[in-house]
Amino acid sequence: MELTIFYDGTCPLCLNEMKQLKRHDNLNRIGLEDINAADINQRFPDLDVVKANTVLHGLQADGSWLYGLDVTAKAWGLTGKHGWIKLLRLPLIKPVADLAYLAFARNRYRISYLLTGKKRCDNGSCNIK
Repeated sequence: MELTIFYDGTCPLCLNEMKQLKRHDNLNRIGLEDINAADINQRFPDLDVVKANTVLHGLQADGSWLYGLDVTAKAWGLTGKHGWIKLLRLPLIKPVADLAYLAFARNRYRISYLLTGKKRCDNGSCNIK
């Protein structure tokens, strides 16, 4: 895998994003890991699950970590889709986009409810296939 993404599997919008990524990941370059998996710390001992629950984490093939919108930009870049996302990494836009992302991350369950009618995906109600 070129990028492993550690996402919140209880967040409906997060799951939707991961489903879209995998649908476009024709070369299988992206791996997905739910931070709520019972064995996540055994399989990824360097992952701080508490921090991963506040900001998206991505582990690159070379062992380096990406966070937040850097993960999103890298992932969509690997699929060749949504090229506009790289604009969010431009020097003048990046600080504002990162603040907006952190606000989203803090309020993702409320935003999910407003957009999907679901606050959380519990008991496999939104599993990725």
